Order: sequence, then structure tokens, then C-alpha cells
Amino acid sequence: MFSPLVTFPALYAATLLMLAGSGLFSTYMGLRLTEEGAGDAWVGGLMAAYYFGLVCGGKFGHRLIASVGHIRSYVACAGLATVIVLLHVLVERLEVWLLLRFVMGAVMMNQYMVIESWLNEQAESHMRGKVFAGYMVAVDLGLVVGQGLLAMLPSLDFKPLVLVAICFASCLIPLAVTRRVHPAKLVAAPLEIGFFCKRVPQALGSIFVAGLMVGAFYGLAPVYASRNGLDTSQASLFVAMCIVAGFCAQWPLGWLSDRLDRSWLIRGNAILLCLTAIPLWGLFSLPYWLLLANGFVTGMLLFTLYPLAVALGNDHVEQSRRVALSAMLLTTYGVGACLGPLLAGLMMQRFGPGMFYVLVSIYALALIFWVQPKRVTGRHRVDEAPLSHVPMPDTLSPMAVALDPRVEEVPEELLVETSASIGRSDDEPETREMA
Repeated sequence: MFSPLVTFPALYAATLLMLAGSGLFSTYMGLRLTEEGAGDAWVGGLMAAYYFGLVCGGKFGHRLIASVGHIRSYVACAGLATVIVLLHVLVERLEVWLLLRFVMGAVMMNQYMVIESWLNEQAESHMRGKVFAGYMVAVDLGLVVGQGLLAMLPSLDFKPLVLVAICFASCLIPLAVTRRVHPAKLVAAPLEIGFFCKRVPQALGSIFVAGLMVGAFYGLAPVYASRNGLDTSQASLFVAMCIVAGFCAQWPLGWLSDRLDRSWLIRGNAILLCLTAIPLWGLFSLPYWLLLANGFVTGMLLFTLYPLAVALGNDHVEQSRRVALSAMLLTTYGVGACLGPLLAGLMMQRFGPGMFYVLVSIYALALIFWVQPKRVTGRHRVDEAPLSHVPMPDTLSPMAVALDPRVEEVPEELLVETSASIGRSDDEPETREMA
């Protein structure tokens, strides 16, 4: 029987090591800056710079891969990521760190592109769902392993940075020695902003809100935990619990998503998220176990918004446009992920750590009013809708669509870049679908 873990061990191992380093690095940076009193705005700014680098890195990654190939570009970027991490040991100026985080984002985007384009080309079309699921397991397991490493080595000196550098250096080994054939070259596809803003505005709004919250989470959730009196190990466990919760909720949510109206599910998710975040506002002190429990529940709801919105958008877009739809969704998510840490950092610095979850409730409340199931006319609903729900990693990678089994027969050479040039708007008469 086909097993992705057996067929693609090098790609999954590289993903796990890469995300372990990335997860450890983000949490370490937030906790260290908090300990040194740098201010939450700086933590948010550094995370925003990272996501901005991810968004801009699509063009860079496409050109680098086209010039030197997949393995060479991955090895080069893994080496550069290792250098960037070690520079944090030698240089302690926050302005320099801001630039380094931007470069790290661009480098990581190239690595995501290499792995996902490779998985897409090597996987048979009827098995892409399993391959995608295996990739998501590697992503989330890597993030959790990163938190575990920090919990085992809670000192906020240079030692965690050495661990991050080891992870980034190690992740190039599996791909450097693999015998698999290189994927084909990558070609960009256009981004049709006007068409999708008319066709699936509710899906785009949900994606944007998900970006605001998830982008802020990875940088500022450790700060929230630390400012609430948790030590490094406890803060790492809090972040890990939220990530695990999102992972565990993907499959039960997928079962519901295939049977219930997705716009109602998004709205219900937002209502629950708005309410479950209230105990974390900081109005009263919570014991550690209750903080973990609340974090687990909010993590379940927060990390399932993105795949729900993707599924809703795909239900109302024809097969021929789903690659372009992914470009639009990724761009929208990336903009939200850039703005979210900035806003959350500024608000936390001014009003206290509880503002992190106050903002979560505010975003969820906005989503409740934005997603209106009665405004989904169904005019553009595809014949096979609802399409099978697919768990989605939130790595902001442009090749995720190619792995998505809802996109049938994607040409091997096709890549949607988050920084792709804007295509012409569709001139056909269009009814606002509000999906």
C-alpha cells in the first residue's frame, strides 16, 4: 500500500527539521525580547518583517530555482538561514534583526517552494490527498518539536540559537543526498484580483482575518504567556498546545465541512472563538492548567479558519480558475499576516498582554458580521460542491495549491507565486457571490 512517509522520507524529514528550527526561533525571539524589555511592538515588527519576506520571497524563489535548480537553491537557502541565525549571536541591534527577519522570510519561502513543488510532481494525482496530509503532519510536528526543544533548554542565551542553526543546517542533508529526480521548472500564473473580489469576497475576508490572527500568534503568543507569569518552558508548552489543538481539529472539522454549509461553519467558528478568547483577556488571573485549556480550545478554532475559507472559495470557483484562486488567497493571507503582528504588538505594548486575545475576539466579531450565509446566492457554486475538505498547513507557500487534491491535473510546470503579476480583470457580467 502506498505510504507517503515511506515514499518521501527525505522531503518530510527536511520539512520537519526546517519547521522545528523556525518554530523554535520565533518563540525564542519573542521570549528573549520580552525578557530584555525591548517592547512588544518590536516583537510584532520582527514577525511582520518575516511574513513580509515570505510574501516577497515568491519572486526571489522562482528566479533562484529557475537559475540553479531545486537542490542547489534549497542548499543555498538552508546555508543562508543558518548564517542568519548565527548572526543574531554576534549582532544584537534590533534594526539589524529586523532586516535579518525579512531575509529569513524570503529564504524560507524558497525552501517551501522546493519541497512542495517536489512533492506535487512526484505524487500520483489520486494520492495527493495522502501526500498533502503527510506534509501537514511534518509541518505541525516540526513546530511542536521546536517548542519542545526550547522547553528542554529554557535558557534565553545563545544556546537556543545554536539549536536553531543545527536544525536549519540539518534540513539540507536529506535533500542533498536524495536520489529523486528534480521537479520541472516553475512558471508563474496571473493574479485576478477584481474577479475574485467579486466572486468570493467572504472567503477572502475570512482568509485575511485568519492571517491577522495566525501571523500575530507565532510571534506574540509566547510574549502573552511570558507576560502572564509563565517561565520559558511553560510558555513553550502553551504555544505547543495551541498548535497541537489546531492540528487535532483539522480532521473532525473536515468531516463537518463536508456535511454542513461552510459559510455557517465559518460564522459558528468565529462566534465560538470570540467567546472562548474572553477568559484570556486578562480581566482575572487564570491558573496554569486553565490557561492551557483555554489556549487549546482557541487554538482549535483559530487554526481551522484558514482551511474552511479555502474550501468555501473553491466551492464557488471553476476548476480552471482554482490555481489563480490560490494565488489570491495566499496574497490576502500574507497581507493579513504582515499586519497582524504589527497591530497586536503595538496594542499589547500600550494596553497590556491581554490585548492579544482582545484583538482575537474583535477579529472574530468582525468575521461574524462579514460572513453572511444568506448572501451566498449559489449562482456560481460548482457542480461537485461541496468539494472534499482538505486540511491545510498555514505555511504561506505558493505551491500548496498544487498539492491540494481539489485542483485536478495541475501541470507540472505550473507555480502560483504570491508575488505574481496582476492579470487582466474578467470582463464577463459578474454577480457578487459573497462566498
